[in-house]
Amino acid sequence: MTNQPKAAVPTGEVRKLPMMPIRDMVIFPHMMTPFVVGRESSVRALEEALNGDRKIFLATQHDASVDEPNADDIYETGTIGNIVQSVKMPDGNIKVLVEGVERARATEVNDVDGFFVATVRTGQTQLELTPQVEQLMQRVHSLFEQYVKLQQSLNYETMAASVRADEAAKLADTIAANLQLSIEEKQQLLEVFDPEMRLARVADVLDLAIEKLNMDRTIQSRVKRQMEKAQKEYYLNEKIKAIQKELGRGEKSEFDELKKKIEAAGMPKDVLDKSMQELKKLEAMPPMSAESTVSRNYLDWLLAVPWKKKSKEIRSIEHAEQILNEDHYGLEKIKDRILEFLAVRQLVKNPKGSILCFVGPPGVGKTSLGMSIAKATGRKFVRMSLGGVRDEAEIRGHRRTYIGALPGQIIQSMKKAGTKNPVFMLDEIDKMASDFRGDPASALLEVLDPEQNTSFQDHYLDVEYDLSQVLFVATANVLDTIPGPLQDRMEIIRLHGYTEVEKLEIAKQYLVKKQREGNGLSTEQLVFEDSALKAIIRGYTREAGVRNLEREIGNVGRKVARKVVQTGPEHKELVTGDTLESLLGVAKFRDSEVHAKSEVGLVTGLAWTSVGGTILQTEVQVLDGKGKLSATGQLGDVMKESAEAALTYTRSRASQLGLKKDFYRNVDIHIHVPEGAIPKDGPSAGITIATGLASALTKIKVRRDIAMTGEITLRGKVLPIGGLKEKLLAAHRAGIFEAILPEDNRKDLADLPELLKSSMKLHFVEQMDEVLQIALEGKLPELMEETPEALTGVIPAPIEGPQPVSRQ
Repeated sequence: MTNQPKAAVPTGEVRKLPMMPIRDMVIFPHMMTPFVVGRESSVRALEEALNGDRKIFLATQHDASVDEPNADDIYETGTIGNIVQSVKMPDGNIKVLVEGVERARATEVNDVDGFFVATVRTGQTQLELTPQVEQLMQRVHSLFEQYVKLQQSLNYETMAASVRADEAAKLADTIAANLQLSIEEKQQLLEVFDPEMRLARVADVLDLAIEKLNMDRTIQSRVKRQMEKAQKEYYLNEKIKAIQKELGRGEKSEFDELKKKIEAAGMPKDVLDKSMQELKKLEAMPPMSAESTVSRNYLDWLLAVPWKKKSKEIRSIEHAEQILNEDHYGLEKIKDRILEFLAVRQLVKNPKGSILCFVGPPGVGKTSLGMSIAKATGRKFVRMSLGGVRDEAEIRGHRRTYIGALPGQIIQSMKKAGTKNPVFMLDEIDKMASDFRGDPASALLEVLDPEQNTSFQDHYLDVEYDLSQVLFVATANVLDTIPGPLQDRMEIIRLHGYTEVEKLEIAKQYLVKKQREGNGLSTEQLVFEDSALKAIIRGYTREAGVRNLEREIGNVGRKVARKVVQTGPEHKELVTGDTLESLLGVAKFRDSEVHAKSEVGLVTGLAWTSVGGTILQTEVQVLDGKGKLSATGQLGDVMKESAEAALTYTRSRASQLGLKKDFYRNVDIHIHVPEGAIPKDGPSAGITIATGLASALTKIKVRRDIAMTGEITLRGKVLPIGGLKEKLLAAHRAGIFEAILPEDNRKDLADLPELLKSSMKLHFVEQMDEVLQIALEGKLPELMEETPEALTGVIPAPIEGPQPVSRQ
């Protein structure tokens, strides 16, 4: 037999008893145990015991799977049992009830007639009840009561009654028999022969068992709470599924459908892997949890963004040209650029995305031009307004960790487009701002860079998205507020204001038709004569674009619609120049302002603003005083410096102008530009102010039918200016058909509309002396003698169209 560690050496009597190996149990003294005997050797040992004093030695096998054990397969220490009852069963097995009497150790085991006979020695069974032993017994009693209360599989009343023993040995064995221990642990307790030591060992085992049970109970209660919540959610979800199934819905698993959608979305490999990982996380989450909602929303956004769907692009130049001409009048340079773009796409298989920026005054058709590009190329059109955007997250989105996080407007617009190659309009890009929330203009640098936007990363999606096939079109009124690096990434295309002839054609071809349809009128119920449209352009609008023109035409349409409703559908309205005032009221702008008589010190200047060109009436008044120069009308620093330069030039030409050299000492000069509530700045009013000074000092009138623009130096040199087309258009709208311009601006004639070149008389000058000779009604002989011929580059007036206003 295998030797086992011994807690004490048995010192009792020696006996020979039949021996029965038992499996999967350890029998303790004072324990009543039923079991079934089936092995032939065990049956013979049982019969031998029944034929004798009914005593048998019961020892446990090391391995319960061994059917025919030998002596080495059995523990040495076992229990001498008294066979209380035996019943032979029909199948040949014997059911026995055995009561453990005392533990013993086999010192020798022999095989006799097919069964084991063991020579055993018993151990000490009695222990003197000392105070120490009694205290130990009380401790064991108390610990066992706690154990039974925690161990729900044991009945407290039954267990409490069974362990009421006055003997330490019996108490230890009874408790050991009822503990939930492994066979090896119980065998170790059986092998302790000393009662006091066995009782102490039982106390230690109870301590450990109680600690485990307490821990299990804590964990179990926590798990139970979570399980109850999960089971409730599971039950409700299953019930919903069952209801949906009864209604004929939801036959397929929601997660299976999501998986199929992800696989069919055409995502790049890294995005596909991330989507699958997110789907696995979603499956493991309770459906009603907040995290589940966040994860599902994220997957929905990944699926909503177009990864492979593209619009079939129309690359026909003829078709595009037809669409652009149908939608817009004029704008030849813009149309040429779009047709060039389409031509390149026919020759290059994978061209880089283009970023166009249309810059021009309001109402000239920048936004509608972007829509026409989409229509001409067969792409989807999406628009994002950047006016007032201050938060970088509007471009890049928020991190998913924020409550209510969403992707930025770029990704949201791509979802709206549904294709990966739309025409994407970034409207009012010049009106972005920056504050503590970030700089959206800097965030756009990545979006609008063809070298970087192949891997645009939105903070919410947190994956790379390809924007390289998007045609970005930005619009702006001015370039000054757009950061330099952002301007560098865009191709700037300028749109200038419209001439009167262009406005007339736009109104006839587009605006009247649009407003007629918008007000529910037929072509017979509302008819405009050209004279009416010209009257609206001249008398009711002063703008670079056609937005107010459309508004006034719509105003006429609404009044006619009211008449149609009141008088019947047979009502017909022919709008002429004579009947227009009855519909729109008194004209807001009158030609009489321009046709007023010439005056001293009153000069018409030309200026450029973000909404197009305009005219500025500049006034100069000379009073008795002490040499003070005042400039009013909310003038900027540059404009005030131009006034000082103009005064210096005038002083340098005092003798030629017939003035005393120290004339400025005895006068105060006041320069004023009306519309004082509007800030004004820039150097191009230099020759205007100088002309006003010369007129006021010499008392010679300035021609009212001429406008001028140019920067002046201290020596009277006239320097070039910008915005020439817009300024001349403003003069043309105001009824002024003669202008003085710097010689260096002659090269800009190529960009002027044919109407301006044919209907306006333009004087190109290099010196301020030339300006005075052209602008002042009275001639200055001395200036004539010193100045070479000035009227170079004069363009004759047209035969047809508006005629120059005669001087008074």
